[in-house]
Amino acid sequence: MADQDSILARISVNCPPETQRVLTAAWSHDVRAVKKLLDTPDKARCQDPQTGETPLHAAIRSCGAPSEDDTPEDLEAAHKTVYELLLWGAIWNDVDDHSETPGCVAQRLNRPELYNLCVDAGVRAEMIFGLLDGYEKLSSDGEDDDEEMANGEAQVEDGDEAPELVSVEDDQNGTDVVDELVKEEPTFQPPKNDSDVDVKSEAYLRSKLTYSDGKLVDDAGNGVMMAWETDVMRRSVDALLPGKEPGKRILNIGFGMGIIDTMFTETKPARHHIIEAHPEVLAHISAPDSKFGKAWEESGPEPGAFKVHQGKWQDVALELLHSGQMYDAIYFDTFGEDYAQLRMFFTEFIPGLLDTRGIFGFFNGLGADRKICYDVYTKVSEMHLSEAGLDTDWDEIPVDMKELAEAGKGEWEGVKRRYWTLDTYRLPTCTFLG
Repeated sequence: MADQDSILARISVNCPPETQRVLTAAWSHDVRAVKKLLDTPDKARCQDPQTGETPLHAAIRSCGAPSEDDTPEDLEAAHKTVYELLLWGAIWNDVDDHSETPGCVAQRLNRPELYNLCVDAGVRAEMIFGLLDGYEKLSSDGEDDDEEMANGEAQVEDGDEAPELVSVEDDQNGTDVVDELVKEEPTFQPPKNDSDVDVKSEAYLRSKLTYSDGKLVDDAGNGVMMAWETDVMRRSVDALLPGKEPGKRILNIGFGMGIIDTMFTETKPARHHIIEAHPEVLAHISAPDSKFGKAWEESGPEPGAFKVHQGKWQDVALELLHSGQMYDAIYFDTFGEDYAQLRMFFTEFIPGLLDTRGIFGFFNGLGADRKICYDVYTKVSEMHLSEAGLDTDWDEIPVDMKELAEAGKGEWEGVKRRYWTLDTYRLPTCTFLG
């Protein structure tokens, strides 16, 4: 992408001058100019209407890949520019026309220090989001841009000027081109990709499901569960049940294809409870050839020891909590729910359902459509788990991407939503602190 990473490719001729000044100042790591130009958070979040380039993208992209031409002074200027932009509210996960966030650019260019700044900003933003339960739009009551901005002259300290890529001319009607561009600044529309599909729990529970070719897919083509997860599930069972000692009490939330529950049965548990809400999954479980139907439930060491609880986990888990049920191993893997639901489970239910020496795990697909989101949610979830009194160990598992690398092909054939793009899975193993 070398040619596409040039300043001429990233800051278009149609870019409004006001936005262009911020982008070019960020690109050149002119910290003084950046500080002069940033008087509202919106300035730090502006985007080229054609390329989607933000000042944060520009400050990182202009570094290029590491080379012998790098100097400590240049790297320090880049670091200060990125820091200043984030301080003013630059958005860590805005995407450009190549569906890259600033962190994605830093990763691709092998700039770990700048990448880590973006990750830290993402963690701060998500933690604040969790506290506020939503973002408030920031606004400014400032006046119009000062006279020198309106005239296209971005003056900075010591008389320096931020570089410009367009000239200021009058059109045939004598109207100032700058005024026209500033009045009606186009809005960048980020490109759609497979991960943009918004799956809601209620819609999922009403959808029709299809079991076929090693995958479970809903009627919108979203992959609910797939066979490639089998190795992850096997490693999860090993982590939840060290030594696979028989006689353990197990709770699994989200049956799906039954991959992990089949593995749990092999350990000969004393109690094995499953919570599942989708009517078609429940019908699949009760089918005559199912391993988890009536015969399985009746095979338990005592009545109710082996049981599929039908309903939403929020309701069923509350009933289990009130009835005093407790488990040695709990696994959580639902579909169509956001992170807030997972957080609610381990903060409000785990303390009452998990034995003091028990182990909790979950399918860690948080933000797995891109590395920076995965890294952010790893840190965010670890912080929230700690707040819930849990210590988390992460085991990194290689994922064979040969059949998973390209949307619509290999394992993803017939699947609309490609929910995994990474070559490493972080498996969480959570135990009570102390």
